[in-house]
Amino acid sequence: MKRLFLAAASLSFGLVAGAPAFAAPAPQSGVYAIEPTHTQVVFSVLHFGFTTYTGLFSNVSGTLHLNAATPAESSLNVTIPVSSVQTTSDVLTGELKADDWFDAAKYPDATFVSTSVRQTDPHDAIVTGTLTIRGISKPETLAVHFIGAGVNPMDKKFTVGFEATGTIKRSDFGVSKYVPYVSDAVELHIAGAFEKQG
Repeated sequence: MKRLFLAAASLSFGLVAGAPAFAAPAPQSGVYAIEPTHTQVVFSVLHFGFTTYTGLFSNVSGTLHLNAATPAESSLNVTIPVSSVQTTSDVLTGELKADDWFDAAKYPDATFVSTSVRQTDPHDAIVTGTLTIRGISKPETLAVHFIGAGVNPMDKKFTVGFEATGTIKRSDFGVSKYVPYVSDAVELHIAGAFEKQG
Protein backbone atom coordinates (compact mmCIF):
# COMPACT_ATOMS: atom_id res chain seq x y z
CA MET A 1 0.00 0.00 0.00
CA LYS A 2 1.11 3.17 -1.14
CA ARG A 3 3.14 2.62 -3.76
CA LEU A 4 2.52 1.90 -0.81
CA PHE A 5 6.22 2.55 -2.43
CA LEU A 6 7.32 2.70 -0.64
CA ALA A 7 7.53 4.04 -1.31
CA ALA A 8 7.71 5.03 -1.15
CA ALA A 9 10.16 6.77 -0.52
CA SER A 10 11.38 9.94 -2.06
CA LEU A 11 13.68 12.05 -0.12
CA SER A 12 15.21 13.76 2.56
CA PHE A 13 18.52 13.37 0.91
CA GLY A 14 20.32 16.65 0.72
CA LEU A 15 22.91 16.54 3.47
CA VAL A 16 24.13 13.46 5.28
CA ALA A 17 25.85 14.97 8.29
CA GLY A 18 25.65 12.53 11.14
CA ALA A 19 25.09 9.51 8.87
CA PRO A 20 26.86 6.28 9.82
CA ALA A 21 30.47 5.91 8.68
CA PHE A 22 29.59 3.17 6.20
CA ALA A 23 27.15 5.54 4.51
CA ALA A 24 29.42 8.57 4.37
CA PRO A 25 29.07 9.35 0.63
CA ALA A 26 26.42 11.92 -0.15
CA PRO A 27 23.45 10.93 -2.32
CA GLN A 28 24.11 11.43 -6.02
CA SER A 29 21.60 12.92 -8.43
CA GLY A 30 20.38 10.59 -11.13
CA VAL A 31 17.94 7.85 -11.99
CA TYR A 32 17.61 4.97 -9.53
CA ALA A 33 15.77 1.67 -9.76
CA ILE A 34 14.27 -0.05 -6.74
CA GLU A 35 16.37 -2.96 -5.52
CA PRO A 36 13.51 -5.40 -4.81
CA THR A 37 15.25 -7.92 -2.56
CA HIS A 38 15.88 -5.27 0.11
CA THR A 39 12.68 -3.26 -0.32
CA GLN A 40 9.61 -4.13 1.74
CA VAL A 41 6.20 -2.58 2.31
CA VAL A 42 5.04 -3.60 5.78
CA PHE A 43 1.45 -2.99 6.93
CA SER A 44 -0.10 -3.29 10.38
CA VAL A 45 -3.71 -3.28 11.59
CA LEU A 46 -5.34 -3.58 15.01
CA HIS A 47 -6.92 -7.04 15.07
CA PHE A 48 -10.18 -7.23 17.06
CA GLY A 49 -8.72 -4.87 19.66
CA PHE A 50 -6.35 -7.58 20.89
CA THR A 51 -3.17 -7.47 18.81
CA THR A 52 -1.39 -5.51 16.14
CA TYR A 53 -1.24 -7.81 13.13
CA THR A 54 1.45 -7.30 10.50
CA GLY A 55 2.02 -8.44 6.93
CA LEU A 56 4.15 -7.32 4.02
CA PHE A 57 4.42 -6.89 0.28
CA SER A 58 7.61 -7.64 -1.65
CA ASN A 59 8.95 -7.72 -5.23
CA VAL A 60 8.41 -3.98 -5.44
CA SER A 61 9.58 -2.20 -8.59
CA GLY A 62 9.89 1.42 -9.61
CA THR A 63 12.04 4.41 -10.39
CA LEU A 64 13.39 7.27 -8.33
CA HIS A 65 14.53 10.44 -10.10
CA LEU A 66 16.73 12.00 -7.45
CA ASN A 67 17.81 15.61 -7.46
CA ALA A 68 20.21 15.72 -4.51
CA ALA A 69 20.76 19.48 -4.75
CA THR A 70 17.05 20.31 -4.98
CA PRO A 71 15.04 17.45 -3.41
CA ALA A 72 11.73 19.12 -4.26
CA GLU A 73 12.46 18.34 -7.91
CA SER A 74 12.80 14.61 -7.18
CA SER A 75 10.08 12.13 -8.07
CA LEU A 76 9.12 8.54 -7.33
CA ASN A 77 7.05 5.95 -9.16
CA VAL A 78 6.45 2.58 -7.45
CA THR A 79 4.56 -0.59 -8.31
CA ILE A 80 3.65 -3.20 -5.69
CA PRO A 81 2.41 -6.61 -6.87
CA VAL A 82 -0.60 -7.41 -4.69
CA SER A 83 -0.04 -11.16 -5.04
CA SER A 84 3.23 -10.76 -3.13
CA VAL A 85 1.29 -10.21 0.12
CA GLN A 86 2.48 -12.40 2.99
CA THR A 87 1.26 -12.98 6.55
CA THR A 88 1.96 -15.60 9.21
CA SER A 89 -1.26 -17.38 8.20
CA ASP A 90 -1.38 -19.22 4.86
CA VAL A 91 -5.18 -19.07 5.01
CA LEU A 92 -5.24 -15.31 5.53
CA THR A 93 -2.59 -14.74 2.88
CA GLY A 94 -4.84 -16.52 0.38
CA GLU A 95 -7.92 -14.62 1.52
CA LEU A 96 -6.20 -11.25 1.11
CA LYS A 97 -5.69 -11.98 -2.59
CA ALA A 98 -9.40 -12.77 -3.08
CA ASP A 99 -12.02 -10.43 -4.53
CA ASP A 100 -13.46 -9.30 -1.18
CA TRP A 101 -10.04 -8.02 -0.13
CA PHE A 102 -7.40 -6.89 -2.67
CA ASP A 103 -8.83 -8.80 -5.66
CA ALA A 104 -5.36 -9.53 -7.04
CA ALA A 105 -6.71 -11.26 -10.14
CA LYS A 106 -8.52 -8.10 -11.28
CA TYR A 107 -6.18 -5.51 -9.75
CA PRO A 108 -2.71 -7.11 -9.74
CA ASP A 109 -0.78 -3.99 -8.75
CA ALA A 110 -0.94 -1.18 -6.24
CA THR A 111 0.92 1.96 -7.28
CA PHE A 112 2.27 5.13 -5.75
CA VAL A 113 3.29 8.14 -7.84
CA SER A 114 4.72 11.14 -6.03
CA THR A 115 3.32 14.59 -6.69
CA SER A 116 5.49 16.65 -4.33
CA VAL A 117 8.55 16.37 -2.10
CA ARG A 118 9.01 18.82 0.77
CA GLN A 119 12.29 18.56 2.67
CA THR A 120 11.82 19.26 6.37
CA ASP A 121 15.42 18.86 7.58
CA PRO A 122 18.67 17.42 6.21
CA HIS A 123 17.49 13.81 6.58
CA ASP A 124 13.70 14.03 6.39
CA ALA A 125 10.99 14.92 3.91
CA ILE A 126 7.25 14.79 3.43
CA VAL A 127 6.35 13.02 0.19
CA THR A 128 2.83 13.40 -1.16
CA GLY A 129 1.55 11.28 -4.00
CA THR A 130 -1.30 9.32 -5.54
CA LEU A 131 -1.88 5.82 -4.17
CA THR A 132 -3.93 3.43 -6.29
CA ILE A 133 -5.37 0.21 -4.86
CA ARG A 134 -8.16 -1.84 -6.49
CA GLY A 135 -8.32 0.79 -9.24
CA ILE A 136 -9.15 3.54 -6.72
CA SER A 137 -6.75 6.49 -6.51
CA LYS A 138 -6.38 8.74 -3.46
CA PRO A 139 -3.83 11.36 -2.35
CA GLU A 140 -1.65 10.07 0.49
CA THR A 141 1.38 11.34 2.39
CA LEU A 142 4.51 9.60 3.65
CA ALA A 143 7.09 10.78 6.15
CA VAL A 144 10.44 9.78 4.63
CA HIS A 145 13.78 9.45 6.41
CA PHE A 146 17.14 9.18 4.63
CA ILE A 147 19.14 6.20 5.94
CA GLY A 148 22.37 6.24 3.95
CA ALA A 149 24.17 6.21 0.61
CA GLY A 150 27.24 4.51 -0.79
CA VAL A 151 28.55 1.69 -2.94
CA ASN A 152 26.98 -1.65 -2.06
CA PRO A 153 29.93 -3.94 -1.28
CA MET A 154 28.07 -6.95 -2.69
CA ASP A 155 27.11 -5.78 -6.18
CA LYS A 156 29.30 -2.63 -6.36
CA LYS A 157 26.32 -0.42 -7.26
CA PHE A 158 25.82 3.04 -5.78
CA THR A 159 22.79 2.72 -3.52
CA VAL A 160 20.59 5.07 -1.51
CA GLY A 161 18.26 3.91 1.24
CA PHE A 162 15.18 5.40 2.88
CA GLU A 163 12.46 4.44 5.30
CA ALA A 164 8.94 5.82 5.07
CA THR A 165 5.93 5.73 7.35
CA GLY A 166 2.31 6.69 6.92
CA THR A 167 -1.30 5.80 7.71
CA ILE A 168 -4.07 5.12 5.25
CA LYS A 169 -7.74 4.09 5.52
CA ARG A 170 -8.28 0.80 3.74
CA SER A 171 -11.99 1.49 3.26
CA ASP A 172 -11.02 4.43 1.01
CA PHE A 173 -9.83 1.78 -1.45
CA GLY A 174 -12.77 -0.61 -1.18
CA VAL A 175 -11.02 -2.91 1.30
CA SER A 176 -13.52 -2.72 4.17
CA LYS A 177 -14.10 -6.32 5.25
CA TYR A 178 -14.38 -6.69 9.05
CA VAL A 179 -14.18 -2.95 9.74
CA PRO A 180 -14.23 -1.91 12.60
CA TYR A 181 -13.21 -5.23 14.19
CA VAL A 182 -10.07 -5.17 12.08
CA SER A 183 -9.04 -1.53 12.04
CA ASP A 184 -9.76 0.69 9.09
CA ALA A 185 -6.51 2.52 9.76
CA VAL A 186 -3.49 0.77 8.26
CA GLU A 187 0.00 1.73 9.43
CA LEU A 188 2.70 1.54 6.76
CA HIS A 189 6.43 1.12 7.30
CA ILE A 190 8.40 1.01 4.07
CA ALA A 191 12.06 0.14 3.64
CA GLY A 192 13.34 1.27 0.25
CA ALA A 193 16.69 0.54 -1.41
CA PHE A 194 17.49 2.22 -4.74
CA GLU A 195 20.38 1.48 -7.12
CA LYS A 196 21.80 4.15 -9.42
CA GLN A 197 21.37 3.38 -13.11
CA GLY A 198 23.93 4.05 -15.84
